Amino acid sequence: MAGPRVSTTASSDRRVRRTRSALAHALIELAEERDLSRISVSDVAEGAGVSRSAFYHHYRDVHELAEDACTAMIDNLIDSVPGPALDSAELRREAIESLTAFFDSLLGHAGLYRALLGSHGSARVIGHLRRRVAAVIHDRLAHADAGRWPERVPYDVMAAFTAGALVGVAVEWLEGACSRPSAEMAEVTWPLLNAHYRVNESSH
Repeated sequence: MAGPRVSTTASSDRRVRRTRSALAHALIELAEERDLSRISVSDVAEGAGVSRSAFYHHYRDVHELAEDACTAMIDNLIDSVPGPALDSAELRREAIESLTAFFDSLLGHAGLYRALLGSHGSARVIGHLRRRVAAVIHDRLAHADAGRWPERVPYDVMAAFTAGALVGVAVEWLEGACSRPSAEMAEVTWPLLNAHYRVNESSH
C-alpha cells in the first residue's frame, strides 16, 4: 500500500519567503550605503546570495523590491511603536515617547525611507504609510473618551488629517537628512497634534 503523498507546497512557500527576505535584507543594507538609483539587480542578487534569474522570478526590478521591503518595514514599524492612551494621565509623556520611537525607526533605515517617501519616491509606499498610521489613530480615537474631541468631526477624517500631517513632517525630516534628533522632532511635533485635538494638558 502506497504511503501518504507529501505536499511540497509548504516547503516551496518557505523557500519563497527565505528568498524574498534575503533580497529585502540585501537591499536594505545597500540602501544605507548608496542611493536607490545606484543599486542594480546584480548588486542585490549578489548581496542576497542568489542569481539574477532568481531575483527576476520574484520582482521586476529593484524599485518593486524596495516597495515590497519598505511596506513590510512600515507594518513592523507601526506594530512595534508604542502608542499613547489618549485618556491617559501621562498623555504628553507617552505621546512624546511614541513619536520619538516613530522617528527613531525611520532613522534606522533613513536611506530606504528617504528614497521611497521623498519627492521622487513611491506613491504606493507613501499611501501605505499614511493609511497604516490613520488606522492606528482612528482606533485610538474610537477607544478614548468621545467627549474630548471636536464635535461633528468624524474619526476617519480626524485620523486621515493627522496621519497626513505626521507623514508630511516625517518626509520633510528625512529629505533634510534628519538634521534634528528624533527626540527633538517628537517635542516639536506633539504641540501641533495637541492643538489639533484640543487636548487640555493641564488636566493631565
